[in-house]
Amino acid sequence: MAAGETQLYAKVSNKLKGRSTPLLLEPLLAMGFPVHTALKALAATGRKTAEEALVWLHDHGNDPSLDDPIPQEYALFLCPTGPLLEKLQEFWRESKRQCAKNRAHEVFPHVTLCDFFTCEDQRVECLYEALKRAGDRLLGSFPTAVPLALHSSISYLGFFVNGSPADVIREFAMTFATEASLLAGTSSSHFWIFSQVSGHGLNLRLNNTSASFVSHYILQKYCSVKPCTKQLHLTLAHKFYPHHQRTLEQLARAIPLGHSCQWTAALYSRDMRFVHYQTLRALFQYKPQNVDELTLSPGDYIFVDPTQQDEASEGWVIGISQRTGCRGFLPENYTDRASESDTWVKHRMYTFSLATDLNSRKDSEASSRCSGEFLPQTARSLSSLQALQATVARKSVLVVRHGERVDQIFGKSWLQQCSTPDGKYYRPDLNFPCSLPRRSRGIKDFENDPPLSSCGIFQSRIAGDALLDSGIRISSVFASPALRCVQTAKLILEELKLEKQIKIRVEPGIFEWTKWEAGKTTPSLMSLEELKEANFNIDTDYRPAFPLSALMPAESYQEYVDRCTASVVQIVNTCPQDTGVILIVSHGSALDSCTRPLLGLPPRECGDFAQFVRKIPSLGMCFCEENKEEGKWELVNPPVKTLTHGANAAFNWRNWISGN
Repeated sequence: MAAGETQLYAKVSNKLKGRSTPLLLEPLLAMGFPVHTALKALAATGRKTAEEALVWLHDHGNDPSLDDPIPQEYALFLCPTGPLLEKLQEFWRESKRQCAKNRAHEVFPHVTLCDFFTCEDQRVECLYEALKRAGDRLLGSFPTAVPLALHSSISYLGFFVNGSPADVIREFAMTFATEASLLAGTSSSHFWIFSQVSGHGLNLRLNNTSASFVSHYILQKYCSVKPCTKQLHLTLAHKFYPHHQRTLEQLARAIPLGHSCQWTAALYSRDMRFVHYQTLRALFQYKPQNVDELTLSPGDYIFVDPTQQDEASEGWVIGISQRTGCRGFLPENYTDRASESDTWVKHRMYTFSLATDLNSRKDSEASSRCSGEFLPQTARSLSSLQALQATVARKSVLVVRHGERVDQIFGKSWLQQCSTPDGKYYRPDLNFPCSLPRRSRGIKDFENDPPLSSCGIFQSRIAGDALLDSGIRISSVFASPALRCVQTAKLILEELKLEKQIKIRVEPGIFEWTKWEAGKTTPSLMSLEELKEANFNIDTDYRPAFPLSALMPAESYQEYVDRCTASVVQIVNTCPQDTGVILIVSHGSALDSCTRPLLGLPPRECGDFAQFVRKIPSLGMCFCEENKEEGKWELVNPPVKTLTHGANAAFNWRNWISGN
């Protein structure tokens, strides 16, 4: 930054540091990040966890716009969920296949309540509070069903929302806009920043992409939220070829509107600099061959301005990476077009229904007590709630492999690497956990029952956070007695905010195939009492299908398959009244051995089974749903995406020095 800009931000930081520091901000400030960049990282990641913000800050270490005072843009949408959303997404896919892509495919199905507006990074929490207040105020009058009427023209196809339900939804949008403008409205620090920038004659050395947005942002009144006052609509197709109108209408009329639907008001944000850019998604990894090229990882999003491609050679484009903020050249054939909303960040939701008993997601900042999922606290009769649940209930089983284990990274001698001569644990590498739970027979028992690594803990939390965002309702949890599985189950429940409500049922029947375990005896596993002492919320009243004492060392493949089959059948039958998802946290082998019995499939051949299991990554998932109509179970898409990351080798600075 230029000297004037540095001085300006130093003043902003000092001004902000005088205020109370939210809990999410504290760890970032403790690491030495300036207040304004820490707030920017939190806003850019949806203010979920400090860990996500930290990853964002590290990724943006070379971002030339990191210090530019550009806030996020926010919008409020009313979004369908459940069966209606599935049918709408099916329409999206089929209309794109038959009639090519149109503007509606850029965004998920929604009704716009408040169009995009800016909000200062430090005041984003005010938007969350505004959403909760508006939802609580209108909950009693919010329509139990939102009527949708199909409307078609030569360039538009969609559902209109009319009548009194539309009036209530508009009132909700108006209430949110009013509350948001009051709570997050013009701040004194905003005008102070304006005066400081004006004093510098707007001579900050910002990059070209940012400069115009800085002046535009500073010169407008801050956080002016405008609710939608026009016809409420859910767009199905927009700006399509006229000869496709009839086909699109036929597809739209095939959407069954009789499905029950719970609606959520969702607050999203986007980077205002790239509104008119094209969005590309990286399909392959690319390592730069020159200093002016971008690094690509699969799944990266790249913003490309079609009007600024004069410098690019044929087959190449110039873009800005969303993950790093860096600008450079990239091979176009390594990418594919992505939708505009793929890069949006979901912040908070308010659900207008108790059909699914989701638990509120509290923000990490105790001062705000903000929730990721705001749930209405209406008083409904138990019978009506049960009847509503019965219409949408479908028993499901989610089988998850545990997170990365310590010996997976540091080998069989991992325990020797972290033990002192007198048998005490210490942390020789950051990927070793901070501490180990106490075991009655000492640290030696961890050798064949290793804990999660630090990365494994992080993986488990990411998976739990993603499950929370997916809206899935976990009703019961079963875990293999291996420590790494119980740890993974606990961490997922913590992210779901269910660690106190749901106890972990330890089921030895879903333990790893003992032939693959080291030694001629069954591994020494932690007892239920030891797990409880280590603060695991264990269900000590649960009677397992297969007691721990019955595990045999070096069992045959058929014996392993038989005990897994018996265990998963009992697990499913143990929860006959549960209408949520049964979570099974076990080993990679369980994704096969615990799902095939439900699907009515015979066991794989032993050799094929071993090959299959080797390919299952940490936190790999399989999801089975019961099809009551056909009386069978089906394998469906898991509720969250897979977790992919690269290796990080050990580094010794002494070797590096001597190498020079």
